[in-house]
Amino acid sequence: MIDSIDALVVGAGFAGLRALHTLRQSGKRVQVIEASDDVGGVWLQNGYPGARCDVESYDYSYSFSPELEQSWRWSERYATQPEILRYIRHVADRFDLRRDIAFNTRMISARFDEPTSRWLVTAHNDRQWSARHLVLCVGQLSTTKSPNYPGQNDFGGRIIHSGEWPREPVSFAGQRVGIIGTGSSGMQMTPVIAHEAQHVTVFQRTPNYSIPAANAPVSEAEDQQVKANYAERRARARQSPTGLGFIPNRTSALQASAEEREQVYEAAWNRLGFGFALAYYDILLNQAANDTAAEFIRKKIRARVNDPVVREKLTPKGHPFAARRPSVDSGYFEAFNRPNVELADVRESPILEFTPTGVRTAVKHHDLDVIIFATGFDAFTGSLLKPDIIGRHGVTLREKWAAGPITQLGVSVNGFPNLLIVVGPGSPSLLSNVMVSIEEQIDWLATLLNTMDDRGIIEYEADAQAEIDWVRHVNERARETLYLATDSYYNGAEIAGKPRVFMPYSGGIRGYRRLLHQCAESGYAGFTLRPAHAEVAAK
Repeated sequence: MIDSIDALVVGAGFAGLRALHTLRQSGKRVQVIEASDDVGGVWLQNGYPGARCDVESYDYSYSFSPELEQSWRWSERYATQPEILRYIRHVADRFDLRRDIAFNTRMISARFDEPTSRWLVTAHNDRQWSARHLVLCVGQLSTTKSPNYPGQNDFGGRIIHSGEWPREPVSFAGQRVGIIGTGSSGMQMTPVIAHEAQHVTVFQRTPNYSIPAANAPVSEAEDQQVKANYAERRARARQSPTGLGFIPNRTSALQASAEEREQVYEAAWNRLGFGFALAYYDILLNQAANDTAAEFIRKKIRARVNDPVVREKLTPKGHPFAARRPSVDSGYFEAFNRPNVELADVRESPILEFTPTGVRTAVKHHDLDVIIFATGFDAFTGSLLKPDIIGRHGVTLREKWAAGPITQLGVSVNGFPNLLIVVGPGSPSLLSNVMVSIEEQIDWLATLLNTMDDRGIIEYEADAQAEIDWVRHVNERARETLYLATDSYYNGAEIAGKPRVFMPYSGGIRGYRRLLHQCAESGYAGFTLRPAHAEVAAK
């Protein structure tokens, strides 16, 4: 039996739940399918010790319900994974969303049926749906990337990926733990695990810039103040370049005196987290300006590490600050002052093999009981290209994106009508507070679908030239920045053989919203809207 619905939403994380609620409110019959057994997306899977959001709690939340804003009480400035998971579960229950979610249901294929202008979706359990619209809310960081070292299957201990963390508690008491990777996950878990484990070895390839989270409990006075001015706070976030509410300092870092820069950077270091990159407007635009910020951070890192050799190995160099996504940490560098924490520099001495009892590098055998892959994800496109998504004339999305993702406005793809990608490549996505981007795109989609219903439109499709122009624009904006100065998951460097193209839109949330609105106000320029009476041949 094939269920017929208006919209099939893939994924029950923050984006999927927002899509379900919004489209349901506009009268659509919506079905969400979710591969896991609960809501939460990445916050369900990434339950590793120390997992915490790097966006402030009040901003990493839904804005569609003032009642929800006023009733939910965040306990910390930067919420932990368990608290975020409680929040998203509360939202699912409060708005009765679970009744339209099929859990333990993974999409394996979606095929656009041209005669009916509908998507035929098949799950791994053979359930099928016929949907007018396919909405992909699969997340940018949800397909894990795991190494494959020689001898890996011979290791006699336990191997865990940070992005596929076990649901049951994992004890590290008395354990010798190896952590491979020093991105956000590795930086967050290291100081927490170090307090419990007998010994921790961190295997680092590239030292990473990191800003202190400046985390703290949320006082009653602060909670009341935020809730009394929530609308203004949301407006600031929407009008800021990153969705974090920080407005860049309009002064150039190079125009300020050394003393002035020191004061500005010190204030940003102690409070702003990611906002440090906006301490001056040209930190990500000008290498000399970036050098002033990078050297300040390096000085701060050096002051936090006692051992001079370890200190230099942990100090990032050779790439601009924030050209790769920086981390926000809570005691990462100080953890290396503990006698039970060791740094293994695998750029200097690569991992040669796993053994039954640990990991052998070029200079040492590390005896280990547990190995954690904090090695990240196949970002932006990994989850989108897992299933078979088949558009017009049998062309798959994998074939369409063989040389890299191409979209119109980051939301739609020529040859794949009535398909919307939420916070995917070509949108601000991971260069923004993703919650702001999620809500903006889903509201835009809801308006588009209502417009289609009002005008008797059965298909919307990105124009081929429009998506070429958009990709060109995305690249033009990226070339204005320092993002292209180093390898990162922004440009596909995290996976061997992945097309090397810059994927997120670096023009900022405010500018991106303006373009979305201009598109809608122009009658959806860059898209073809086909009425129900259009001939199939015209497609």
